[in-house]
Amino acid sequence: MKRRDFLKKATTTTVAGAAVGMGCSSEPANKSAAIHSSKTYEWQMVTTWPPGFPVMGEGAEMLAKWVEEISQGQLKISVFGAGELVPAFQTFEAVQQGNAQMGHGAAYYWAGKSAAAPFFAAVPFGMNTQQMNAWVYCGGGLKLWEELYAPFNLIPMPAGNTGMQMGGWFNKKIESTSDLKGLKMRIPGLGGKVISRAGGTGLSTPGAEIYTNLDRGVIDATEWVGPYHDFKLGLYKIAKYYYYPGWHEPTAMLELIVNKGAFEGLPPHLQQAIRTAAYRANVWMHAEFEAKNIEYLQKLINEHNVKLVQFPADVLAELKKLADEVIAELVETDPMSQKVYAAYSEFRKNISSWADITEKVYYEKMNNG
Repeated sequence: MKRRDFLKKATTTTVAGAAVGMGCSSEPANKSAAIHSSKTYEWQMVTTWPPGFPVMGEGAEMLAKWVEEISQGQLKISVFGAGELVPAFQTFEAVQQGNAQMGHGAAYYWAGKSAAAPFFAAVPFGMNTQQMNAWVYCGGGLKLWEELYAPFNLIPMPAGNTGMQMGGWFNKKIESTSDLKGLKMRIPGLGGKVISRAGGTGLSTPGAEIYTNLDRGVIDATEWVGPYHDFKLGLYKIAKYYYYPGWHEPTAMLELIVNKGAFEGLPPHLQQAIRTAAYRANVWMHAEFEAKNIEYLQKLINEHNVKLVQFPADVLAELKKLADEVIAELVETDPMSQKVYAAYSEFRKNISSWADITEKVYYEKMNNG
C-alpha cells in the first residue's frame, strides 16, 4: 500500500471511529443520527456520592451539564446525591426499575447483584488505569460489561476513574498479615474479600459514613481513594498511619448506568451525547485526581505530620496470594465471572508484556538516573 493511500485510509477510519462515540470501532456512524427531533427530555441521575462530593459528585454534575450543552438543551439531567432521592446503595435498583434514568457509582458496589461486577471497577494487583481503559474501550471489556448488565435492563459506560489509590488509614502498624486478624476495615469489592480471608472483616459502606464510623470505632481502618479526598474527609485527625500502595485498587473505574428502555427511547444523537459526555467524564475525573492528590499529599505530610508508611514486601506478597485465592474461588463458582476474568487476565498478560519493555524500563531508568 502506498503511503498516500495508507494515510487516506487511516484518516477515514479515525473520523468514522470518532463518529460512533469515542470507541475503537471503524464501523460507519448510524445515518439516522443526523435526523434530530425537537422533543425535549428531562431525566434524573442518582449517585452513590454525597451531594456535591469533590470530583465524583462534581463529575456527575459536569456530565449532566455536558449532555445538556451537546444536545443544546434537548436533554436535561437533574443530579441527586446519595440520600436525596435514594440511599447510595440503592442506585442500581433505582435505575433498573426506571425510577431514575441514570446512576453514577462503581461496579463493585453491586457484587450482591452480580458476582462479576467488581471486575469492572477494580481488581487487587490488577491492571492500572490506562490498561483498564484499553481493555474496556478497545479490548472487548465493554461488550462483556454490557452483557453482564443486560439482564438488569441497564447499559453501563465508563464515566470516571480515581487512578491508583492509597492503601488506607490505620491506627496500628501492619507489620505482618497477622496484624489484619480481627481488623474491621472499610474496603469494598474484591479487596474486602481479601481482608476477610486474611482474618479481618472487609466492609462496604458509603463514603459519607466513613469518618463517623472510624471515629466511633465501628471500623478500625479504612481506605478511601487518595490524599485529596482523605484530606477533605479529615481522616488524618482520627488515624495514625497512612499506608501505600493501594494494592486493592490499582485503578478504580467509575460507571454511568443508564436504564436500557429510557436510553433506547432517545433519538440516536442524544444517545451519542450521553456516550460522549461519559467519555469526557472518564478522562476529566482521572486527570483531576492526579493533579490534586500530589498537592494534598504534601499538605498531609508537611502541615499535619501524617506518617506515610509502605506495606512490607512480605505483607504485599501474602495479600497477592490471598487475592489469587479469592478470585480463583469466584471464577469456579460463577460462570460469568469465569468468562469476564478469562478475558481480563488474557488482556492483562498481553498488555503487561508491552509495559515491561516501555514504561517499566523507563521509570526504572528515570528513578535511578
